[in-house]
Amino acid sequence: MQRLQDKYKALLTYLKGLEGVVLAYSGGVDSTFLLMAVRDSGIAALAVTAVSPSTPSSDLTTALDMVNSISSAHEIIHTDELKDKNYTSNTPDRCFYCKSELFKKLKAIAEAKGLPHVIDGSNADDLGDYRPGLRAKAGYGVKSPLAELGLTKADIRELSRLNGLKTWDKPSSPCLSSRFPYGEQITVNALHMVEQAELTLNELGFKAMRVRKHGDMARIELPEMDIEKAVSPEIKETIIRRLREIGFLYVTLDMEGYRSGSLNRVLPVYPLRKTYEG
Repeated sequence: MQRLQDKYKALLTYLKGLEGVVLAYSGGVDSTFLLMAVRDSGIAALAVTAVSPSTPSSDLTTALDMVNSISSAHEIIHTDELKDKNYTSNTPDRCFYCKSELFKKLKAIAEAKGLPHVIDGSNADDLGDYRPGLRAKAGYGVKSPLAELGLTKADIRELSRLNGLKTWDKPSSPCLSSRFPYGEQITVNALHMVEQAELTLNELGFKAMRVRKHGDMARIELPEMDIEKAVSPEIKETIIRRLREIGFLYVTLDMEGYRSGSLNRVLPVYPLRKTYEG
């Protein structure tokens, strides 16, 4: 317990040294915890939530709820990554273009508001996965206080719980484009199909899950404890019927279950963007 309290004190000290920030605020576990810390630090701050067809609509609902709860200044912006063919062609560095679009707009807001820094909620665990979006931060000088101070996802969830944040046990919610295998074109309609499929499963009581889109096939990933429920006759038929109504021709259940980043297991050979381009 003391270790976590010491980490939080170090985070507040770090934030006070920044004097003023624009926070990339998604409404997730990490950015909500960081928003609370920014408030507690007393520095000038603006939380900014980006909205586009690639972000689940439920994330905006959570973000608005938590911003009100924490009493933070907040703005909503729209990002245009789907206008960039480098993004929609869905190569392994797709996130580089998405984050570049986001951070470019956040940096402009920070400059207009006279706030010296842009920060995001990346944590220490994020540094170990394949995340080309992290490379986009360097070009725009974006700081990641949680990662820099060694705060892990487990640390953040526990500190969030202790501080009464409703997001403490919220499942991770990356952008909807992460549900597509590299090389499959990303379109507004395809993103909508994935979002509707996951909303369907959520309505049926499944919380932590993914619907991966492979052409006209939906590959459902569920925690092992939920697989038996999903294959029960009534639930199975409901899932198949509703996902076919959404537009999927085939509906499958992945026997390996839910795991974050499963599409990164085998990366196809694409040239990766190694340098920042503004």
